[in-house]
Amino acid sequence: MSGGIDGNDGNDGNQGGLQVPCAVRALARRHGIGADEVLPAPFQGVAGTVFLLGEHLVVKVARPEPGCAADLRKEALVVPFATGLGLRTPELVAYGEGDEDLPGPWAVLWRVHGRAANEPGPRAYRELGRELALLHGASVPSGVAAGVPRDEPADPAPGIERLVAAGYLGAGLGAWLTGWLAELAAARPAPPGPVLIHGDVSAANLVLGGRGGGLVALLDWGDAALADPAAEFAKVPLRRVPEVLTGYLDGVPDADTGRAWTAGVLTHHLAWAVARLPTPPDTRGGHWSAQPGNRLLELLRAYAEGLPSPWAAWMRSKRLP
Repeated sequence: MSGGIDGNDGNDGNQGGLQVPCAVRALARRHGIGADEVLPAPFQGVAGTVFLLGEHLVVKVARPEPGCAADLRKEALVVPFATGLGLRTPELVAYGEGDEDLPGPWAVLWRVHGRAANEPGPRAYRELGRELALLHGASVPSGVAAGVPRDEPADPAPGIERLVAAGYLGAGLGAWLTGWLAELAAARPAPPGPVLIHGDVSAANLVLGGRGGGLVALLDWGDAALADPAAEFAKVPLRRVPEVLTGYLDGVPDADTGRAWTAGVLTHHLAWAVARLPTPPDTRGGHWSAQPGNRLLELLRAYAEGLPSPWAAWMRSKRLP
């Protein structure tokens, strides 16, 4: 999360035990912010520690764990491109690393005022879809493209075979799943070339407005990549994907377009859900896909609760073996 969200900010600089480092206070002074105006943000991300610098700015400092510095460097590259497109994301004010106050990467951004929600409403998800359509349709400058990874599509069949061999799946279910994925691949035209994706459009990175609950901002570009655009929607619970795709496609699409998009999205949801089965438990993660079994149960939930028409027909379930 790279922008501060309003919350209960009335504290003494120790939000949930998080102290404000002297180096962050020194950085705030460079921007005319007094020490008493620097507070830990009420919500913290995985890759960076965020501090509120008064009413209008935040600073995100890369955590020391592997990969966190690279994620923040990527954000500093992608965010100016995203804001230049007109996307709803906080503008980058300053970036630095290796200076006298903070040795690792840091980024100062405009502060976002709004609220977080575990379950954004239909309006926010449709608006998210329109933002993603703008992002995916943009021509990416070579300098930006060179600074983000390229995610090549992989055949999920070998991974399923390994799970069967390791005892995580029965042979019959493994064969059934491989067959379903093959049907989905056949139902989808050749995927378009890779586009720039945000990479983590989960609810934790969405800032919402007041009564209407509209989308105010999309935060945290540390997972940005060049990838199949359908992969973007794997970070949204399947039961909410129709709302995002309705915004993305500017309305409910024709049947061929709808089937093609749902085939691509389902492929990523299924492959990611099965790949999570052998991963360790997660007692701290709060987002919807944090725990190993969550993705599979979210798929079940989508079909059990029912999807809206015509999406339900396009995301048809299959009979188990």
